[in-house]
Amino acid sequence: MKVKVLCRNPDNYVRETKKDLPKVPRNYDPSLHPFEIPREYTRALNATKLDRVFAKPFVAALEGHRDGINCISKHPKSLSTVLSGACDGEVKIWNLSTRKCTRTVQAHEGFVRGMCVRFCGNSFFTVSDDKTVKQWKMEGPAYGEQEEPLHTVLGKSVYTGVDHHWTDALFATCGQQVDIWDEQRNSPMQSYSWGVDSVSSVRFNPVEVNILASCASDRSIVLYDVRMPTPLKKFILSMRTNVICWNPMEAFIFTAANENYELYTYDMRRLNEPLRLHTGHLSAVLDVDYSPTGKEFVSASFDKTIRIFPADSGQSREVYHTKRMQHVTCVRWSSDNRYILSGSDEMNIRVWKANASEKLGLLSPRERNAKDYNKKLMEKFQHHAQVKRIARNRHLPRSTYMQMKEHRTMLAARLKKEENRRKHSKPGTVPKISKKKAAVVAVVE
Repeated sequence: MKVKVLCRNPDNYVRETKKDLPKVPRNYDPSLHPFEIPREYTRALNATKLDRVFAKPFVAALEGHRDGINCISKHPKSLSTVLSGACDGEVKIWNLSTRKCTRTVQAHEGFVRGMCVRFCGNSFFTVSDDKTVKQWKMEGPAYGEQEEPLHTVLGKSVYTGVDHHWTDALFATCGQQVDIWDEQRNSPMQSYSWGVDSVSSVRFNPVEVNILASCASDRSIVLYDVRMPTPLKKFILSMRTNVICWNPMEAFIFTAANENYELYTYDMRRLNEPLRLHTGHLSAVLDVDYSPTGKEFVSASFDKTIRIFPADSGQSREVYHTKRMQHVTCVRWSSDNRYILSGSDEMNIRVWKANASEKLGLLSPRERNAKDYNKKLMEKFQHHAQVKRIARNRHLPRSTYMQMKEHRTMLAARLKKEENRRKHSKPGTVPKISKKKAAVVAVVE
């Protein structure tokens, strides 16, 4: 005898709480849902529109500096601690959770050119125009003590940048040359120079911790290994690079912020051509920083905007700007991947959301499910013309918009002039050179 039994899973029809909506079983047979795609397309369109409606990226402004912000540094152990250095030699330590300054240090007499926090987080280093490198305690002085540095090194020239090793008690400075220092010594362990009179920035690799790179005034980027007595490689670009940033997830990849309004992503194993070209800025790019996931990076420019680029895309996905914000000199991506910090000429540090329409605070289960569903819908229909147009549309200030139009006109005129020269020359005398190949002038081993 055969007995047929109905088996039901209570999770499919029983509500978790009395306030939940009743669960309705759904048959996924496509023949029973002939209008499923049009219905989902409408939902995707509405979700894209709402995403732009709720896009309010600005979170807060940290006020207190009396001069333009020149550098920002993150704390490696604390998400809520950020350090900033100004053009009047003042360093401030901020608590982001309370949005207050917890400590102010008059560190130098000139510009604070560079700043970095030790890998353990108990001290930080600053360099300045007054030719000194100073190490400071992260904690303030006890009652009755004076504010004095733990260690001071007086150099022979102006220092323009500093960065700390990710695991050892070493740090690197740059100025007339790149110096590698031991924290306990007053003279550098190793000095590197390659025919350059000024080096503007130096950065250690977070994955291959013994590798570092520097940008110089002769338009070159130089790679070093602290275990070797001489530099590894040098390549010269068509215009000067201001800053580089290593990808925290891929050991060989770094991005360079250039004076010609563009950013270049390179693989250090193949430097004769960049992997990707990132365009969109309308003036010199002054700083760049990767997200902790390595999938995106943020750039700061002289054109008063911040742009967020996917690492594998040439166009930015977001443009941040405010009426009061002037030339953006430094930018950092928070270690929890949720916020971006920017410092600019008008003495303010601004906090932005990494995702402009993200809701701050706790989400209920229904809100989280709705958010995930809308995200999947937008991904599914992202290439449809209407959804794509709404998703990429950004409102820019009139001055920026007009500057962008002028930039496009100049670029089109340059391309037309080159094409006319090619037409009126002998075949092969004016070859077509891609923008990627034209970026690198020479590679020196």
